[in-house]
Formats: sequence, C-alpha cells, structure tokens
Amino acid sequence: MKQSDFYNELLDRFNTLVENHHLAKEVITVSGKVLNPEEAIGNPTRRDFPILKGKEKLMEADFKGQKGQAYTDMPDNFSGTIEEILSQPLETNYDRAVLISTINAVCKYLNITEKTIHCKDDEPEQCSKELAGYIKDNYGSPKIALIGLQPSMLQMLSDKYQIRAVDLDKDNIGTTKFGVKIEDGEKHTDDVLKWCDLILSTGSTIVNGSIVNFITHKPTIFYGTSIAGSAALMNLNHFCECSR
Repeated sequence: MKQSDFYNELLDRFNTLVENHHLAKEVITVSGKVLNPEEAIGNPTRRDFPILKGKEKLMEADFKGQKGQAYTDMPDNFSGTIEEILSQPLETNYDRAVLISTINAVCKYLNITEKTIHCKDDEPEQCSKELAGYIKDNYGSPKIALIGLQPSMLQMLSDKYQIRAVDLDKDNIGTTKFGVKIEDGEKHTDDVLKWCDLILSTGSTIVNGSIVNFITHKPTIFYGTSIAGSAALMNLNHFCECSR
C-alpha cells in the first residue's frame, strides 16, 4: 500500500465520521500541548522508556474535554477547527501528529475508542505481561519482529519468544538488551519482516508515515495510544491494555 493511499483513506473515513456527527462546521477548538515525561507516563520503576530519556515527545489534543495523544519528533502547539485540520496537507510529522491526536480525541469523544491516554507508573509492565499472554492465545509461538524499542515489552517477550527488534534511535542501535541485539531500523527492517511470523509495531509509525511498511500479508499488532482512533477507523489490530 502506498503511503498516500493509506492517509487518503484515513482522511476519508474520519471526514465521514465528522460529517455524520455534524462536527465539520462547528467552531471547535482543538489545542495541542507537549507533555513532559511525568505528565505523560508518571513515575514508573524502570527509567529506560524513550520518553523518559527525552527521545520522544507526546502531543495531546483536547476536544470537548476528551484528550487524544500522539508521539512525535516534531512537537508544537495548534489551535483551530476540525475542518481546518482535515484540509491541512500532511507534509511533515507535525502535520500528522496534529491529525492523529485529533482523531484520537474525537474518537474518544464519540466513544469509538477508549485507548487514547498513555498508561502510567508501572502499568507498562502489566501491559507487557498481558501482551505476552495475548500473543500465546492468538498466535501460538511466533517469531516476532518488534518495531520500535519498547523495553518492558522486549524484556517480557524475549523470555518466551524468538524476537528481533529494530529501532531508529542511534543510541540503541547495536546495543544488546535482554539478550536481543537492537538492529538498525533503516537498514534491517526488510530482513526482519521477512524473518518474522508476527509484526509488533509501535503505533507511532502512523505519525512518522512508515506505517504502510507494516501492513502486510503477515499479522500485525500495533501497540500504544498514538494509533488508537485510527486503528478503530481503519480496522487495524490494536493492543494497548492499560491506556485510558
């Protein structure tokens, strides 16, 4: 699937949702703010999450009191109407972060999804335990491609499954974590995808535009809050057990 085809379809489905609920012409303010690490994830016991290391930023849209979040490397503020967001070209990660966080907030408001706010404290550990069980129950013992380093997931899954992990953070690439060498996402993703039986991808790929690389003939589970609303609209498999 081409990147443009995916986002055009997502925009069409979101636009239909907005029209069906008569939201397009209303004067609605959607604001975005960049959360600091403690606002985003609280104070977990482990300190190796990317957002706590300053590697990722979490933008938050607020729509009629309902919040939707999206990870991005281009955080900034935005205020405008949903109609303006729908007409805005998706040229940068910032543009996509505004759209994706807005979709999350609107879908939360319309009760289409509940998984739009990042879990906190030690909930990522609980989520990873439940994910391991979910994979066993639904996929057996697959070889897993982990797209994006999520340390608690990698630690939990590496004890139970064959797993390879790719990441774009140069500080992680080449290091070994929980017995798994972190591979270069720019160089090795294709090989890892050919090797695996199951793709476990961070939902933030919907913000950086790489999501189309992980919608293949192989089963894919997207994790995290960024993709919550879009997963509901696009019928993508989404696991984010402890978010709210």
